[in-house]
Amino acid sequence: MLDIAAACLVVTALLAYINHRFIGLPTTIGVMATALLLSLVLIALDAVGIATELRDYEESLLRSIDFSKVLMQGMLSLLLFASALHVDLSELRAYRWQVGALALVGTVVSTAVVGLGMWLLLPLVGFDLPLIYCLLFGALISPTDPIAVMGILKSARAPKNLELVISGESLFNDGVGVVVFSMLLATLASGTTPSLGEGLELLLHEAAGGILFGLAVGYVLFRLLHSIDNYQVEILLTLAAVLGGYAFASTLHVSGPLAMVVVGLMIGNHGRARAMSDTTRRYLDMFWELVDEILNAVLFVLIGMEVILITISWNILLAASVAILVTLVARLLTVGMPVAAFASSLKLPTGAWKVLTWGGLRGGISVALALSLPAGAERDLVLALTYCVVLFSILVQGLTIGRVTKLSVRSA
Repeated sequence: MLDIAAACLVVTALLAYINHRFIGLPTTIGVMATALLLSLVLIALDAVGIATELRDYEESLLRSIDFSKVLMQGMLSLLLFASALHVDLSELRAYRWQVGALALVGTVVSTAVVGLGMWLLLPLVGFDLPLIYCLLFGALISPTDPIAVMGILKSARAPKNLELVISGESLFNDGVGVVVFSMLLATLASGTTPSLGEGLELLLHEAAGGILFGLAVGYVLFRLLHSIDNYQVEILLTLAAVLGGYAFASTLHVSGPLAMVVVGLMIGNHGRARAMSDTTRRYLDMFWELVDEILNAVLFVLIGMEVILITISWNILLAASVAILVTLVARLLTVGMPVAAFASSLKLPTGAWKVLTWGGLRGGISVALALSLPAGAERDLVLALTYCVVLFSILVQGLTIGRVTKLSVRSA
């Protein structure tokens, strides 16, 4: 395990240096693009009988890493807490209904739109994927990835209110998407379809339970931080609360991602204002910013390298083009059009619907969920489609979202 962690950190550090020194892209995009390019070069060299050992080493390294487990049970809790820690709750509160509707209703409806769209269109390009797998693809690809979104937004320079809605939506729809995906995966495993009431009850238990559990953990952590003034111990308490709380949420069968978002919001706002000294605030911010940057870089390097394990053909690329189109159309129908219709009442600038549609970035969470599917031809197809959508999302949408924001948004 230590060797694997060391190899990942060494590769990430070198690629981050190359990007910063010679390329100059945002760190997350730059390291992923560089890792992807190097992996493709190794694949091409191996095809002509050169550098086979390097390709074999990279493949063995990736196969030794359970990407889904590493992200969903390890890195995700830390990244979500770190992202939520810097969201201003007093400003987000003014957009709570917009964020709630986009995160809950938008994600559920988008899952259905993407799932049905893929089920109808994939046969036209030569693939016959069962409806349940199409819906699973819709569930894992519909939520915007908070890790990708928060990283890219730093350089997009969107208006503050629009940035709040995008970041807030991405933080909460991730938890909703994981719950919907888990429900559909349970349906696949059992072979029986739950009733609408059972589905809503499970969704309520997972989502509401996660929020309530997050409030409880956040309150306990707040009281502990308030009772002492020692930044080393306080940082250790936040780290323990995040890792321990996320693990305990899984035991309670409530949404760990939503719980960690709530804890991050509470500590980043009430905790920062009432339970910390200036010294603690400074060190806490530096610590979690470093955790966020390092884990983000490692995650996106792993995404870029993952291409070496995925079977890509011209037919897959054609199907991926359909998936990209369907995903964008679903985002437009479930987020873009409602925002365009009610922009003034939602207190968002004119043109916000374009930014929200194009800014729906997907990332490592989608890939991790795809990897958690049962082994088989259907999983391989869903994984390849997911990977292509994620690459398009980060490399194309991520690199152009700043320009889209500049051209689209003007004061309402």
